[in-house]
Amino acid sequence: MINNVVIVGRLTKDIEIKQTASGQSNTSFTLAITRNFKNQNGEYDADFVQVVAWRQTAEFLARFGAKRGNLLGVTGRIQTRNYENQQGQRVYITEVVADNVTFMESRSTREGTQSQRTTQQSSENDPFGGGSPVNIDDYDLPF
Repeated sequence: MINNVVIVGRLTKDIEIKQTASGQSNTSFTLAITRNFKNQNGEYDADFVQVVAWRQTAEFLARFGAKRGNLLGVTGRIQTRNYENQQGQRVYITEVVADNVTFMESRSTREGTQSQRTTQQSSENDPFGGGSPVNIDDYDLPF
């Protein structure tokens, strides 16, 4: 059987890392995933998917400061668990167990700051930024 999930979405709140009684790091969070089509009102709906990360994956998110609004890519598997609540009813929870999490934006974009100096340097060093055509003879090409 195959149980693989790949999702990309935005964090709905800052990551909070927890420890189990045996000292295992974990965190659970929700990703807002925008649908690819508009509803009847012309707006995009979103699905809110529960994700749980353990050990190094959870520590990675905490170490690099995953915050609300960050765009994350998650690969993992779907897991369903259940428990009995105080009213004696069986409650089922379906979630993605993350095997790998990737930040889909640069750190400067995530932090909302992009230095003016970096932007200026990148435009100065851009060989294609001048806009003038390059005249190359066929004999100058290596192929």
